[in-house]
Amino acid sequence: MFFKRLTKDKQPPAPVAAKSDGAQPAAGATPAAEANSASAVPALLSRTEAHTLSAADLRKTVEPDKLGFKTTADLDPARELIGQDRAFKAVDFGLSMKAHGFNIFVLGPAASGKSTAVRAHVSKVAADSPKPADWVYVNRFDDPRRPRALSLPAGRGRALAEGVSAALRDLLAALPSAFASEDHRARRRAIDEALRASQDDALAIIQSKAAQQNIAVLRTPLGFGMAPMHDGRVVKSEVFNQLPETMRRDVETRITALETELGALLARAPQAEKDHRRQVAELNEETARRPIEEALDTLSADFSDLPEVAAFIAGLEADLVANCEQFASDFAPSRSTTALQKSVFARHLVTVVAERAPDETGAPVCDLSMLPTAASLVGHFDAAAAARHPDAPALAIRPGALHRANGGALLIDARDLVKAPQAWETLKAALKSSEIRIAPCTSEAGGEPAPSGLSPDRIPLAVKVVLFGDAELFHQLEQSDADFTRLFKVQADFDETIARSKENDRDYARLIAQMVDMHGLKPVNAAGVARLIEEASRLAEHRERLTLEVGRVADVVQEADYWTGEAGRDTITGDDIRRALDQRTRRADRVRTHAHDAIERGIVLVDTSGSKTGQINGLSLAQRNGFSFARPVRITARVHLGQGRVTDIEREVTLGGPMHSKGVMILWGYLAGRFAEDAPLALAATLVFEQSYDVVDGDSASAAELFALLSALADAPLRQDLAVTGSVNQWGEIQAVGGVNEKIEGFFDVCAARGLSGTQGVLIPEANRQHLMLREDVVAAVREGRFSVSTIKTVDEGIALMTGLEAGQKGADGFGAATVNGRVAARLRAFAERSRAFTSGRERTDAAAAGGALAGGAAARDASA
Repeated sequence: MFFKRLTKDKQPPAPVAAKSDGAQPAAGATPAAEANSASAVPALLSRTEAHTLSAADLRKTVEPDKLGFKTTADLDPARELIGQDRAFKAVDFGLSMKAHGFNIFVLGPAASGKSTAVRAHVSKVAADSPKPADWVYVNRFDDPRRPRALSLPAGRGRALAEGVSAALRDLLAALPSAFASEDHRARRRAIDEALRASQDDALAIIQSKAAQQNIAVLRTPLGFGMAPMHDGRVVKSEVFNQLPETMRRDVETRITALETELGALLARAPQAEKDHRRQVAELNEETARRPIEEALDTLSADFSDLPEVAAFIAGLEADLVANCEQFASDFAPSRSTTALQKSVFARHLVTVVAERAPDETGAPVCDLSMLPTAASLVGHFDAAAAARHPDAPALAIRPGALHRANGGALLIDARDLVKAPQAWETLKAALKSSEIRIAPCTSEAGGEPAPSGLSPDRIPLAVKVVLFGDAELFHQLEQSDADFTRLFKVQADFDETIARSKENDRDYARLIAQMVDMHGLKPVNAAGVARLIEEASRLAEHRERLTLEVGRVADVVQEADYWTGEAGRDTITGDDIRRALDQRTRRADRVRTHAHDAIERGIVLVDTSGSKTGQINGLSLAQRNGFSFARPVRITARVHLGQGRVTDIEREVTLGGPMHSKGVMILWGYLAGRFAEDAPLALAATLVFEQSYDVVDGDSASAAELFALLSALADAPLRQDLAVTGSVNQWGEIQAVGGVNEKIEGFFDVCAARGLSGTQGVLIPEANRQHLMLREDVVAAVREGRFSVSTIKTVDEGIALMTGLEAGQKGADGFGAATVNGRVAARLRAFAERSRAFTSGRERTDAAAAGGALAGGAAARDASA
């Protein structure tokens, strides 16, 4: 083939057609009883005429005049998805349930609009819920490695942060001004002068005593030294050494006494310095206390009702006073935020991690649209900020989605979440512990880790997590992760379709009006809405239902709006909808065009006229980028004497999927149950999809394969102007298949390219009648008698129509020689007799050979004797 078939036929949701009389065993009957007693059940299948459908059966249309409006501008747009009451009630239950683990998994088809609808619904519920508390982080001044989490009533977290910032900005200017005041300087000078004076006076006394004794007190780089003087000059050492010994000893004695006194003076200096520093610190605290208290008075009053916050402000004030000299000397007067963040005041700033703004109502709803990571969920430390403020780690905290959603709801795409295992495990840990623990990392993109040892307080978590996914992902998580079912106990399962009715058609029109309103499109007139409703039925693959994959319908409306603009109109019409659909098909049908062109050129062999034995037109479904199409494929069967085996060539060469192989095995069950009651099936048969080079799966061709096999056995040619789709069970009932519209249209396109003869058509299962929403050109051809669609319930109905012969019902004398089933039975009986004769002849030959061997052995023994 030139394309790959679908790996599995999508089975429609509708039940199969009611069974013909005798298609099921009598209640309580055993298989043995069914096989051995002709009276246990009626004849397996009764002959009924295949039903040829009318044009009205092929497409359920909508009359625009009966919709009751001119354009969607006349309608009140739908505010929520229609037909999803069950899912929305599940969401409401999950949101209101306070017990642990009742988080919500929203599942449904892609493009169903479930995400948008649930987001809007959750936001509506959250708007009527109470505001949760704000959360902030502040630094502990006694243990900066452990930032402290504070809870405040909604709206007051930001007020605290801004109040602290404002007070500190005031101090950026007030403290330098206070320390630069003349009063502070004068008092500081007095303290300094007092220290200097006390030291200088004591030193002056010693110097005076030394001068009276002709001793000089000298300052050196190493401290103080003493030397003898004469006439006001220091005596040089060589001169001093020439003095009499008694004189030298006297001078040395005096110097030693003076040094002792000087040493005592110097020993008292540290205490004097300490007293000086104490006096300076007391002066600084006295100078700083007033502006600090003034800066924090309003803040203290505003938060006096919150003990934990009041304690933080008191600690902040104490730390500011205790370090006021550093604050006053480290910077020039400034009130800028940048200066504040760069100053030693940085450790006093407040980091808000969760808040509700004054103009926001209700609980928060956070939509994590980015790819989830552990850091984006629970927050992280920014390494660069932590390096800039080693004593202020709270400034390096970056909140996560759980902080923002705390007290409300967090919405996440489940498939994105499970792609990041660390994020999934982090979310589960937070939900199980009901706490948010800051991740020890630097940023979403990685990089240098934050300093180790940082351990901020954990914040209590009260959030409803809403995951969006499909049924497949839900079941994968359910089976592979034991925590999943304990944490996500609520399923909000969105329907794929809604029943068609006058009321629902009207609601669907309101839904289209909502699409127009949401995307800012031109209004759609009644004819356009009617065409969209018909397309919604086609997308639902059911004439009595409408798809709720509203994203696909919205795409059509948006494309139609473009073509309306190109035509210079201000209202979308039915022609615009039709053009949008045609253009969508045109853009996507390259592979289909090439496949049909290969048939038209005779590269791929498909007959659409005449009759041939053991050959039939099946219908193969394929899908490319959301576009489904079908093309006829030749299926052939060959039979011969054998040991009872139907060979599926596709399976033998590993091109047949398990569902296709199952369908072929069912054929054997049908043949054995119908034709092997008295004799074994001594045939060998081969079935193949001709010119098929890709994997074939699904059982929708099993009816066609059985017809080909019966044709080969009965030597009854099959019509080539008909194509067949449908699966078959062991009772010979034809069962519904998926993609029936595309399959009919695929054969129609090939026939139309060659010229419609009026005899061409497709046989489909009766159960698929309810799924028909065919293209308008196919419906027109049927209406004009140039093409046909017929339904069949049983194999007998189908084989009779395909061969033009009676199928044949089994009676006392068999099926009847002129019927298809009679000819099949005769052929199988002939195979059995030939097999039995062949086996008997081989046994006689083997016996003769064995007898000859025995006789030869006896002669040899006689000769030997």
